[in-house]
Amino acid sequence: MFKRFALLFLVLTMLVASAACQPKVVRLATTTSTYDSGLLDYLLPVFEKDNNVKVEVLAKGTGEAIALGERGDVDVILVHARSAEDEFVADGHGVNRRDVMYNDFVLLGPATDPAGIVGGNDAAAALQKVAAANASFVSRGDNSGTHKKELALWIAAGVETRGTGYKEAGLGMGDALNMANETQSYVLADRATYLAWKDKVDLQVAVEGDERMFNSYGVIAVNPDTHKGANYELAMKFVEFMTSENGQQMIGEFGKDQCGQALFIPSYQGGK
Repeated sequence: MFKRFALLFLVLTMLVASAACQPKVVRLATTTSTYDSGLLDYLLPVFEKDNNVKVEVLAKGTGEAIALGERGDVDVILVHARSAEDEFVADGHGVNRRDVMYNDFVLLGPATDPAGIVGGNDAAAALQKVAAANASFVSRGDNSGTHKKELALWIAAGVETRGTGYKEAGLGMGDALNMANETQSYVLADRATYLAWKDKVDLQVAVEGDERMFNSYGVIAVNPDTHKGANYELAMKFVEFMTSENGQQMIGEFGKDQCGQALFIPSYQGGK
């Protein structure tokens, strides 16, 4: 009898020890650009190993990523639409928003440049020409941060119609680039995804350098007071990693080419 109890005790001890060693899960909702660019594949293994956690990634457009946070379906969000981020916090869904990194948007197009916009630095003026030429244009059409920026640029352009070539894709950044490539269309993209995909598509940078195309990313923990299921402790570990000296250095080194150009610029090392 004693041996049976001893064996049972040993088995239970092993099960408890095994459960304690299993990594906990932190749920991250993020924009497709951090996924399509390869940034998360680069960063997350380090974070997971250092903290004995597993990150469950839901890569969506920024609008949908924020909606997941509003429903309490995730623990932390990493997105790029500052006004929507501020609203998320103001409405009590998120806490401790921090800047993480930035880059810019670029307007891409085919080598034939039917709208005659290559070399410009005024996105609104370029879109006026795209609309006037009825040139093919692929819109993300998914309420993402990129889509929100595109819509703001169309408003700045002041055109009543975007032309017969305008298509709403309802796709993530990588898929939208593929569609634009297949149809030889203009498309707005974040620079990181474009640089990561430029060898896969036959599109060139047509317009860049417009200050209205600045693209910043923020990380926000879901508010545990509003959403009781949110794992605030793990969310803050992720926030702290992304804004730590090591995390920022890794972001700055990611994808850096021979000319020293990185896909993202860390916010806490000379950033805005």
